[in-house]
Amino acid sequence: MDLGDLHLGTAHALVAESLPRHLPDPQADPTAYLQALIDGLCELSLKDTLTGLNNRRYLDAVLESEIDRVARTGEAALLLILDIDHFKLVNDAHGHLVGDRVLQTVARTLRACMRPMDTVARYGGEEFAMILPACQPGFGRRVAERVRTAVEATQIPISPSRNLSVTVSIGGAYAIQWIRSTTALWTERADTQLFRAKQGGRNQICIEEAPDSTVSADEKSLLLGPLYTASVWGELSQDLNAAGGSAH
Repeated sequence: MDLGDLHLGTAHALVAESLPRHLPDPQADPTAYLQALIDGLCELSLKDTLTGLNNRRYLDAVLESEIDRVARTGEAALLLILDIDHFKLVNDAHGHLVGDRVLQTVARTLRACMRPMDTVARYGGEEFAMILPACQPGFGRRVAERVRTAVEATQIPISPSRNLSVTVSIGGAYAIQWIRSTTALWTERADTQLFRAKQGGRNQICIEEAPDSTVSADEKSLLLGPLYTASVWGELSQDLNAAGGSAH
């Protein structure tokens, strides 16, 4: 067996064990087999191995896409960031295997709360993120409350005779309409609301109000910077033309 066969075998094992898909017969159709392996590996690169949710790489791509859509159409999009309350105490009291089970159970609960168009991802550690397109400001808090109560009501078996329950704190922010912002600015605003929820006692929701008027200085520069530059250039050109010069 050469190194190429070894790498191919590893890829086959990863895809076959992790994804519910049928791989073509490599002898009958080697091209289709290799393409299926490539597709499977690409899919795995966007998944969190523990929870089966999308990972941070996939989340960032969807955030970029939603920012672009909201900037072009003015439609709403809500980002929720969720943090499992006192998760370190769970690990300390019950061990990391129970901690992993908690993460997996919360992930399943979040997936059950989402619509087909929504995205849920593991944000990192005990944090998760949900992107909710076409979620109007009047419904955002209700959606977040439904998620919070669903997690709180979920019983997590940790032994034959004992169940565990956890709560989450949730922070949310809407993408600013008609502005080509950045993923960093959007997540920072949602993170700020999450911090408020945790500081307020945990197991609660904080969602930024009046999204169409909450524009940071950085976001204003992204919107107004090109206009300002064009205005300055136009004035400079007029001055040069009046003086008999030309601008290049």
